[in-house]
Amino acid sequence: MSIILYARVSTVDQTLEHQRTQAEKAGFRLDAVIADHGVSGVTKPLREREQGRRLHDMLRAGDVLVVRWLDRLGRNYRDVTDSVQEFMRRGVIIRTVINGMTFDGATTDPMQQAVRDALIAFMAATAQAQAEATKEAQKAGIEFAKKNDDGTKYRGRKPTFNLDTFARASELLVLGESISAVAKATGLSRQTIYRIKNNPDRQLAALKAWYPDQSVEFGKR
Repeated sequence: MSIILYARVSTVDQTLEHQRTQAEKAGFRLDAVIADHGVSGVTKPLREREQGRRLHDMLRAGDVLVVRWLDRLGRNYRDVTDSVQEFMRRGVIIRTVINGMTFDGATTDPMQQAVRDALIAFMAATAQAQAEATKEAQKAGIEFAKKNDDGTKYRGRKPTFNLDTFARASELLVLGESISAVAKATGLSRQTIYRIKNNPDRQLAALKAWYPDQSVEFGKR
């Protein structure tokens, strides 16, 4: 049995070392680490990524595939659900670093299978929805910057958080964490977390006005 970490490093805010360290802190003794760098999880299916193809070739029945969260496999609903289902059919166990979730094909109980598949579908749908929302918010940020560009490029008040912290706070909120828990995890005030929760597009637009050359993606912890 091999324990293999797959990491997708798609933005300047993410690092392979961060995802590896998180997995090791969660107790995984990794036999191999496979990573795709600078690859979109929306437009590039897992099998079409260089290291994604390698992952498909390496995994055998009984192996454990470790991912920080299912969105590391991708942000396209169909691609993620198909990949997870294929791995399970091959006898591979998928485990997440966050929340320690386990997905495998061991159960034969129809109800348990239904619950498992529903959770996989929910996580994949959430990943795609987040990606689409982020794309729209980034467009809004660009328009915001254009409308306020008078030669000095007015950007408004600098946010008290950065792109990485925004992504982390947003993901925790999607996962159902309380305002207090998210504030504690990110080091931000409760008022800031409320602003991110109630108007994420506006907060991301302000961030894009200050960091126009960077992109943000939910997925770094």
